[in-house]
Formats: sequence, C-alpha cells, structure tokens
Amino acid sequence: MSTYLPLLRSRPDFRRLWLGASVSVMGDSMTYIALSWLVLAQRDGTAKLGVLAVCYTAPVLIGGLAAGFVLDRFDKRTVLIVDNVLRGAAVASIPIAAAVGGVPEWLPFLVAAVYGLLKMVPMAAVPATIPDLVAEGQRDAANALESVSYSLSGIIGFTLAAPLLATVGPANMLALDAATYVCFTIALTRIRTPLRPRKTTPSPKAPVFRDKVLIATTFAFMAFNIAEGAMTMVVAPWLAKEHLPGDGATLSLLMAALSAGELLGGFAAGAWRPRIGRLTAIALVELVAAAGILALLGSPDWMMVTAAFLIMGTFSAPMTVWAQSLRMERVPPAQRGRVFSVFRTMMQATPPIGAALVTPLLVAGNLPAAVILMTALAAVPAFALLLLRENPTESTPVDNPRPLWITPSPATPSAAPAGHPAAVPAPGITKASTQHNPGPTGTHNATEAPRESPLGEADPASS
Repeated sequence: MSTYLPLLRSRPDFRRLWLGASVSVMGDSMTYIALSWLVLAQRDGTAKLGVLAVCYTAPVLIGGLAAGFVLDRFDKRTVLIVDNVLRGAAVASIPIAAAVGGVPEWLPFLVAAVYGLLKMVPMAAVPATIPDLVAEGQRDAANALESVSYSLSGIIGFTLAAPLLATVGPANMLALDAATYVCFTIALTRIRTPLRPRKTTPSPKAPVFRDKVLIATTFAFMAFNIAEGAMTMVVAPWLAKEHLPGDGATLSLLMAALSAGELLGGFAAGAWRPRIGRLTAIALVELVAAAGILALLGSPDWMMVTAAFLIMGTFSAPMTVWAQSLRMERVPPAQRGRVFSVFRTMMQATPPIGAALVTPLLVAGNLPAAVILMTALAAVPAFALLLLRENPTESTPVDNPRPLWITPSPATPSAAPAGHPAAVPAPGITKASTQHNPGPTGTHNATEAPRESPLGEADPASS
C-alpha cells in the first residue's frame, strides 16, 4: 500500500476519477443480472436470453470504434459525463416504468443495447486520461489501481446481486445502478485538470498501427483472451456440472479464485516494476499463466482446477498493467483515445471465440485436447513477444508524435504533455527524467530539477 496511498493522496483528480469509476463498475456488474431476471419473467423468457445477450454485446463493436474518435476531439471529462448521463437515464427508465405502471417487454432489450453501445467509452477514456493526471513514474501504480478496481468492484457487485434480487427485485437493483452513475458524474465534475484534446504537429515517421510492439502485444492479449474466454465461459461451467462436486458453489469458487488472483497480481504489478524490459516481463507472466492452464488436467481434483484459475488470474493482471503503461509511453497524447478504444474493443471481442473453439471438444468429452488448445493459444504469442525487441528508437515520445490512420491538423502544441518538458521551458525551470524507457534521447534535459506534476504540484517522487 506504500505505493498506492501516496499516489491517491498526491493526485486528487486521479483519486476522484478512480473512486467514481470504481463505484460505477460495481453497479455495472449488477446490470446484466437484473436485466436477465426481467427477461426470464417474460413469456418464453429463456429463449429471449439469447436476444438480450446480442443486444448487450453486439453494439460494443460499433460504439468502441466510435468512442476513440470522440475522445480525441472533445474534452474527456465532458465525454465521460455525457456517457454517465445517457447510460444512467437508460438504466433508470426501468425502475421509473415499474413505478408508473409496468415495464414494457421491449425496454430491457433497449437498455441493454444502449449500455453496450456506450460500454467502451469509460473503458477507453479512463486509461487515456491517466497520463494527464499522474506523473510518468506513477503510471504502473495508476494502471494497477484501475485493474484492481474492475476486479474488486465486480466481486462486490456480483456478491450483492443475489441478496438484492431476493429483497428489492431487479427493477430496484437498476435504480441502485443508476445512482452509481450519479456518483461518477459528481466525481467527474470535481476534476480540475484540463482534459481537452491536444493539438500536435504530424511527424513523417511510421503510424502507430505499424508499431510492432503495440501490434504484437495487442495480438498476444487477443489470443490470451480467447483462452481465458474458453475457460470462464465454457470449461468452468462444464467442469462444475459434470466433473466436480458442488455444482453452482464450485463454479462460484472457480470464478472467485480467478478474481482473487487478479487482485493479487494487480497489486503486485503496480508496486513492483520489473528490472527487465516491459515487453519481456509481459511475455514471461503470460507464459506462466499459460502453464497454469495445464492444471485443469488434474480434474476431477477440485484443488488442481482451482489452482489453474488462481494462477491464470494472478499472472494475467500484470500483463494488463504493464502493457497499458507501455502503450502510454508509445502513443501520442492526441491519439490515445482512438488507440485505447480500438485496442480494447479488439480484445473485448475475442473471448466468445474461445467458447466456440472448445465447445465441440467438451461435447466429445475431450478435456485434454481443450486444455492443450487453450495453453497453445496463450503461450505461442508469448514466445513471439520474447523474440521481439523493444527498440527505443521506435518509441513515440509525446512531444514528437506519429500520425495514426488519420492525419491530425497541424498546430502548435498548447501545453506540454504530462511528465515531459515544454517545447520552450519557462525561465528557471528545467526538467529531467530518468524513468524506465526514456526514449531515443535518454534524459529529457541535462539538468536535474524537481519535476512538476500535471496538476502543477511538486512531484513527490522528486523529494
């Protein structure tokens, strides 16, 4: 905690963003459960669950691709506030309809579609905003807190869902979820750091989507998510029902082990910075997570199966933290919204592929083949990462950005990006950075002096 508490104390705007997002994620974890219960109460409700799932997931692709362009053209705080208002209003429409006279059968499907369309806005905006709110040396810790937020808030939300369904009902559960959007909106209105889009001068260098490091890590994550999706969406329920004692309780145990591992791994990744390159560190933890899948071969021993989920969670969380910091270093500030939106959308779309791949194998009762397939999907891209070298000259310093798939309008930067010197330093102020992977020029300035935070405060790391 010695790493995280100073960060939260010294960066009040990041603290507000993180707390608001955490509360919102906790409410989101209850949304689909409540919508499912409302649909199940309808005539032919079981058959309609498939339609609800499509409404909940299909719009993510459209919304995810559009979110990045919006984030890079408008103030990110404003975009997040609008997202919270729209999704909060959509979710609140169900308890309001229930109080007035009844929930129309079509309304849960509409709410699910609105939620899916806007889902990627916070998932892209929060990581794109972090570099503006924390110092460069604090990014690993900030990214770890975001990862921990998703894990912990999900656990709390899923745990509360069962008793809330029994006591207040699904409509009132959605009223609580709408209240979490209000909390996030209030937290966003208190952020003082400008989060307006940056105007940058294009560079003739290769565009971001040709950055081998960014592309390789993204495809490695997509392959890993295919394996993890197969484990969580198909293998875990199948093992709990067919091969392990306890049925639903065992399934809960497996998912809890995965979440507990993600919490442990996330905290460790933010507090400990690998001495080796981030690319190598990502590859190594992915290999360990892939090797953990082999413990599924110990079925029907529930301890071995639980260990597989615990190992996967523990070693997958550092992948997320370190890869996100790597992207922040290599992506220009003016393009972070698009890059995080596109990459995260691509990774969100892959888990169902794993479910489709292993289902025929499990139908045939061939668990070993399914395990080998999942292990290979997770491990092969990791070996490829080990062969790839992170060339510092390919790094994208924020004061010399590269164009993405569209060319930004030439303009003079109005302010220096967080953690980097201004193009024309103010009199008497010089900055230097000895952080990991400083870029092709090494330190930014030969004179060491206390760094300033994005908020204008002295960076505690320099004292």
